[in-house]
Amino acid sequence: MSRADHPPRSRDLSRRYDRSFRADDAYRATLPDMQNKDASLIQGANVPIQHVGISGFRLPMLVATRDGKPITLECTVTGSVSLAADRKGINMSRIMRTFYEFKDRVLSHELLVEILVRYKKDLDCSRARIMVELRYPIMQKSLRSGLEGWQYYRAVLEGTIDDLDRLRRYVHFDFVYSSACPCSAELAEHAREERSAYGIPHSQRSKARVIAEVSPGRSLFIEDMKDLCLKGLQTETQVMVKREDEQAFAELNGAYSKFVEDAARVVYEQFDGDARVRDFVIACSHLESLHSHDAVSVINKGMPSGLSADFSNFRDLIC
Repeated sequence: MSRADHPPRSRDLSRRYDRSFRADDAYRATLPDMQNKDASLIQGANVPIQHVGISGFRLPMLVATRDGKPITLECTVTGSVSLAADRKGINMSRIMRTFYEFKDRVLSHELLVEILVRYKKDLDCSRARIMVELRYPIMQKSLRSGLEGWQYYRAVLEGTIDDLDRLRRYVHFDFVYSSACPCSAELAEHAREERSAYGIPHSQRSKARVIAEVSPGRSLFIEDMKDLCLKGLQTETQVMVKREDEQAFAELNGAYSKFVEDAARVVYEQFDGDARVRDFVIACSHLESLHSHDAVSVINKGMPSGLSADFSNFRDLIC
């Protein structure tokens, strides 16, 4: 449609906002809907789009916990659907409006499944995806003093539905730990034994990001992700410490020193042996205090057509 095809508009327009005006059904029927115009108005190539939607809308929700007592957290949502060729666009507000119909429910993978099914219906699409990011609090007890403090974990609950209505559920989880270098520890001991020289092995704050696909018919809570990472890595960073806790943490790092390769493998061992986990990929980053660069590793379960070890956004693992 050319500019000449549009009817002329009066230049004598009101610059007063009418707070009393109400849009009724008849008025709404006159409103233009550019997203649902025909394919002749598509700009660029007339091809399908894999994901189109809204990213980053926030709302408070009750979140399911392992002990069955939901907690209220701020959730950041990304919702997207597929768009077929010959369709100009989607009703973007429907992504958010449909999600909001479930805002008073308890957030879980089961709820995401319900919303995904609604997305396919409400937006007339073949595929849909939802990712809900949150900061999940778990109380951590100090190593020796008995103090307690809240540890917060970045986590994402994800759900997808495809053309054949096949549903898949994922948990993304970040675990921050300390990594003491085995090589540096041995070199420090060598200097002590051979030359009576005092040396301190280097260690650093590190992060493992695990994306785990939940097995059909099973549940996998954020607490479960934390427990699996902790069992493998052992040296989680601490919240509340006194001197005896700091000493204990030094001993803990000595007992579980690790290269970044070790970190990936011990986490792999935990997730590979858990029936609740169908597939997974693990990315680790050690923010080296020796170097001006980081040490990184990525490993996946290796299932055919499963999650791939193509993680490359290591700057996102800075902690």
